[in-house]
This record gives sequence, C-alpha cells and structure tokens, in this order.
Amino acid sequence: MRFFPICCFFSAGMLLASDAYPPPRFTDPERVHKLEAAFPDVDRIFRQFASDNKIPGMVWGVVIDGNLAHVESAGVQDLASRTPVSPRSSFRIASMTKSFTVLAILKLRDEGKLSLEDPVSRWIPEFSKMDLPTRDSAPLRVRQILSHSAGFPEDNPWGDQQLAASDADLTKWLRAGIPFSTPPDTRYEYSNYAFGLLGRIVTNASGMPYEKYLPTQILSKLHMDDSTLQPSHVPAETRVLGYRLKPDGTYGEEPPLPQGAFGSAGGLLTTAIDLGKYVAYHLSAWPPRDDAEEGPVRRSSVREMSHMWTPSNLTVRHTDGALHVSESGYGYGLRISTDCRFEHIVGHGGGLPGFGSYMMWLPDYGVGMFAMASLTYAGPAEPINRAWDAFLKTGGLQKRELPASPILTEMREHILHLWKSWDDSEARQIAAVNFFLDAPSAQRRAEIQKIKDQVGECSAAGPVIAENWLRGQFNLTCEKGAVGVFFTLSPTQPPAVQHLSFHKIDSDGIRLGAPTGPPAGLSCSD
Repeated sequence: MRFFPICCFFSAGMLLASDAYPPPRFTDPERVHKLEAAFPDVDRIFRQFASDNKIPGMVWGVVIDGNLAHVESAGVQDLASRTPVSPRSSFRIASMTKSFTVLAILKLRDEGKLSLEDPVSRWIPEFSKMDLPTRDSAPLRVRQILSHSAGFPEDNPWGDQQLAASDADLTKWLRAGIPFSTPPDTRYEYSNYAFGLLGRIVTNASGMPYEKYLPTQILSKLHMDDSTLQPSHVPAETRVLGYRLKPDGTYGEEPPLPQGAFGSAGGLLTTAIDLGKYVAYHLSAWPPRDDAEEGPVRRSSVREMSHMWTPSNLTVRHTDGALHVSESGYGYGLRISTDCRFEHIVGHGGGLPGFGSYMMWLPDYGVGMFAMASLTYAGPAEPINRAWDAFLKTGGLQKRELPASPILTEMREHILHLWKSWDDSEARQIAAVNFFLDAPSAQRRAEIQKIKDQVGECSAAGPVIAENWLRGQFNLTCEKGAVGVFFTLSPTQPPAVQHLSFHKIDSDGIRLGAPTGPPAGLSCSD
C-alpha cells in the first residue's frame, strides 16, 4: 500500500504566500516583438480616423508592460501657427479626469480619512437637508457618487459648460437641491454633477483644495509633470487649441473653459508622455502580487476602480453574418466592459467643446492605448477598438498564464497514481468529505476502467493547466487518444479533492473547466 503525505503548504515556515499563490505571468519571450509588428497598422488606423473626421490635431500611444512603447501624431496644435502635434503637446482630456479624482478619493480612504460608506452629508453638509426621491431611500453614500448610481440625472450637455462654476455657485445649487432621475442604487446614470461633488469631498476630507491636492498628491507622485488643471499654466509652445467643425466645412476655435468647481469632473490637461505614464500605472496594478507598493494609491485600490460596480448595457448586434455581444458598466471613474475578444476591458472617454479623447487597457494582457484629438467630441474609441484587432493578428496579444500552485502539482501526483492503480486508502487520504458521497469508490473505479478500455495504454502525463490556485486540469497521452483529468480542491486546510473527473478528449487543447472563449455562435470578427 502506497501513501503520499500531503504538505500543509499554507503553514508558517513552509512556503511563502508568493510560492503558494504564484501570480500569472507572460510566457512567450517573443510577445513584445510580435506586438510591435502591429504598430504600422495601428498608425494607419489612427491616421485614417483623423483624416476621415477632419481632426486638426491628434496624438495616440501604446503602452506595453509599463512603457510607452509607441507614440505617433497627426496634424497641428493650432491652425494659425501650424505647429505639429508632438508627444509633449497638451490636450484637455475632459471626463478622463474622473478617474484621477477617484484616485484622490481612494488615497484618502486608504489613509483612513474617509470611508466609501460615509454618508455624503458628512462631507457636504447641504445633503443633510436634501430631499430624497422616496421615503425609503437610504442616505446617499460616497460609493454611489463614485459609481454613477446615486440617481442623479444624466447631464453631459449641461455639465460640459460647468467647468468654470465657482464654489459659491455649487453651494447655491446644493442648497436648492438636486432633482433625481432614478431612485438611488437602482441603475446607472452618468453624472458630471456627481464628480463635481467628489472634488468638494476631496477638499473637505483632506483640508486642501482639490486643485492643490490632485497635483501634489496624485500627479506629482506619478511624475506627470506636464499635466495641470489650469489652462493658463500650459506653455504656449505646447498648447493645443480646440476646434469645432462648422456646417460650411471651416473650423471655429473653442475658447478654453477656466478651472472651477467642476474641474474634478473634466478639467485636466495632459500630454501623451504623461498619459502614457498614467495608463502604465493602472496596468501596473495587475496581477495581484507581493511586490512592494510604489504608487500614490494601493494596487488593490486601483484594481477596485476597474470592478464593474454598476452595470449599464448589454449590446447585441448582427452584422456581416456574425453576432457581436458586449456588456458594459461603470467602476469607480472608469468604464468597464467585456466582449467576446476580451473578458476585462477598462477605459474612459472625454469630450468637451474642442476636444475628444479616449484611453483603454487590457489588465490581463499588459497592454493599453490612448488617443487625444482637438475636435469637439471626436472621441477616438473606434480606432482603439480596431487597433486591438491589429494586435490580435500578431499572435502577441495573449493573457498571462497562471502557473500551477504547489498544491495542484502535488495533487496531480496523487491522482496520477490513482489512475494507474486505484487504491481506496490512498484516495481517502486526499478526498474531501463529499468525495465518496458524490460517487462511491466502485463507481469511480468503473469510470476509470471504462475510459482505459477506450484509450489503451497511457504513456505520458502533462503538467497541470491551472484554472486558479485550487482548480486545474492535466492531460494523459494514450494509445488511442487523450484523457483530460479535471479536479477541484476544497476550502479546507489542507485542501482536499472535492471534485475529480476523467474524460476522453480529442486533443490536448480541450479545456474541461470554465470556458475561456466566446460561447458557440458568438463572434467578434468583422
């Protein structure tokens, strides 16, 4: 009788957490080189977008593994001087500012200076007297303001003109009350007003005006030295002027709105170099790991921003014989979506008179993109989405792969021995309490023998393909095909086998766990 001792690998002194819980990693040494091969196609996509939309000036960039790997531009900073757009040209990014404001809130939360569950009235006293839409509405919380779930009305046309509103204006409006379009916490509704309020919360919780807190506590920590809330602080030689396209085909200059109480909703100006640092910072929060913290806000808090807190849309369309499906919602200051190409897409756009911008990144892939344009509401989300397809074609846009944890690898050895020669005593040693209740020993032996009769002698066993730290699969190569072995461990110490199944499979590429691609019949191809 053969026994395999199970290592209690979580015990102190045995393995570090980083060993027990290894983070996912990229495995293709040619990955970056492959991605770089798409740059010419990416540039062609953006240049065509700029030309088709008659954009006076535009810049775009690609971030890979924390580096601004590629940046290009088209057009001019202003139509009078004809100065070419460069990576140091300063664009207003409008609502992309919202995620910076969230970083300020989360930094204060992490420092214990506020809670996301605080009633808004704690930081904005006018809310204590504000009428809510129903008698059973709970007091509004900071988290609802962050996630566009407070019930305030959508206000883009109105909000675009409020950047210069004074603190006195905001106080006056608050005293008059805010009308609600939906009950709080019931649905998504985009609100610039909400993010104007967050600026006041930052001011009151920090004891420092928002327009000082953001540059000193967030921008400077990210080394975004050419980013500012004050248009007057941008040097003339790098200032991009915003334009609108008039019906007669000529351009009208949009005067810049000065910084005011709504700057926290859309007032930031930045450059491609600085915005590349910002996208890189968000990507650096992934994957969760044991490395020392380096940013102004905890990595876990940055990841918290990219969780879909408020669902908004499920979109289905049928074009060119293919079904296209996407789901989207809002995190904290960021829009979150998934489609049948990518499970987790993070981004946000910005639009103001004279400007349109977008940033988007794939946390699991380590790649992000952004673009800024000097034409009213010329949001460049479309070319970014098309550029993802260009990267996919290179074969380099692949997710990190999760290494097998020590306990999965250890259990593989036990399970492999049971496949070769089933032994009840050995099986009981690794079995969770439900294991033999779900399928008695005789049934499990019979299932194994039935598959053995179909596949013949098995000559090799592959490594564990981890689905997570406590669930995985390994494959057996046999005379007449292959066998997939799928197992899940229990939430006990030490973990034990709660589920084990053997399946005859056609190839080693078949995964028996959670689906890793689009459901049958769904496509994202053009």
